[in-house]
Amino acid sequence: MRILITGGTGLIGRHLCKALLAEGHELTVFSRKPETIPLKCGAGVHAIGSLDEWLPERAFDAVINLAGESIVDAPWTQLRKQVLWQSRITLTGELVRHIAAAEQKPAVLLSGSAVGYYGDRGSATLDETVPPGMNFPAQLCKAWEDAARGAERAGVRVCLLRTGLILSKEGGLLGSMLLPFRLGLGAKIGDGEQWLSWVHIDDYVAMVLTLLRDPQASGAYNMTAPHPVTNSEFTSTLAAELGRPAPFVAPAALLRLGMGERASLLLEGQRVLPKRMQAAQYHFAHPDLMNALHDLLSD
Repeated sequence: MRILITGGTGLIGRHLCKALLAEGHELTVFSRKPETIPLKCGAGVHAIGSLDEWLPERAFDAVINLAGESIVDAPWTQLRKQVLWQSRITLTGELVRHIAAAEQKPAVLLSGSAVGYYGDRGSATLDETVPPGMNFPAQLCKAWEDAARGAERAGVRVCLLRTGLILSKEGGLLGSMLLPFRLGLGAKIGDGEQWLSWVHIDDYVAMVLTLLRDPQASGAYNMTAPHPVTNSEFTSTLAAELGRPAPFVAPAALLRLGMGERASLLLEGQRVLPKRMQAAQYHFAHPDLMNALHDLLSD
C-alpha cells in the first residue's frame, strides 16, 4: 500500500514505519523537519514538509494521522493550549480537506486520539461507548476525533486510536522513569490510586496494522492492554523488575503547585478496557504489566 503518515518521527511513528517497511509498503511521512525523516523513519521513506505537497492527483491507499505536540512537556498557558489545538485539530482538519480533494480517495484514515478522552472517571471501567469527559484533555480529544470523522463525508473509513500510555524503553512514560527507578529513587504519584491504562509498543503497532487491514473496522478503539493498573501497582511492579526499591511519594499538592492544571495528567486516570479490539479477536502479546516490563527490560 501507499501510506501517508503524519507524526511519523515520534516514538510510535518510528516503530510503525519500521513495521510497515518490513511488510513492503511505500511510505510518505509529513514532518515540519523533513530532513530528519530518512534517519528517523528509514532511508526508503519519502518526506514532505507541507501537506500542500499532497496534490489531488497523488494517490494514497491509507493515511495514518499521529501528529500532535506533546501535551505534558510545557505548562498549559492559553498560548500552549492554542499550540496543542492547532497541532491536533487544525492539522487534522487540513488533512481531511486534502483527503476530500484527492482524485483517488484513500480507503482508510487511522487518526490519533488518547484515553484522556474520558476525563477523570475514578475507578469506573471505561469502554468505547463511554462519553467524553469535561476537562481540557477530554475536550481536546473530542475535537480531534470530530475533525477526523470529517473524512467519512468523503466516503473514507475512519478509525480513532484512543491511545494509552505507551511502554517503550526508547521514550514515553517508561523511558522517562527508568533512570530514577534504577537509582532507587522511584516514587508513586499522590495516593497512587489513579488508574494507568498502558500498552506495550509492539502491541500498539500490531493493533494499528490490524485496523489498517480490516475493511470492516471503523469508529473508536481503545488502544490499551486489557489489564490497567493503579499508579501504586505500576510503581511496585517496575521497581521489582529492576530489583530496586521505590520508597518515595511525590505529593499531589507539590505537583499541583509546580505543574498547575497539567498535574491532572499525573493525578487523575482512566481505567480503560480495549473491548472493541478484543471483540475483533486481537490477541495481545503482552496483556499484563509484569510480562510487558520483563520483555522490555530483560536485555
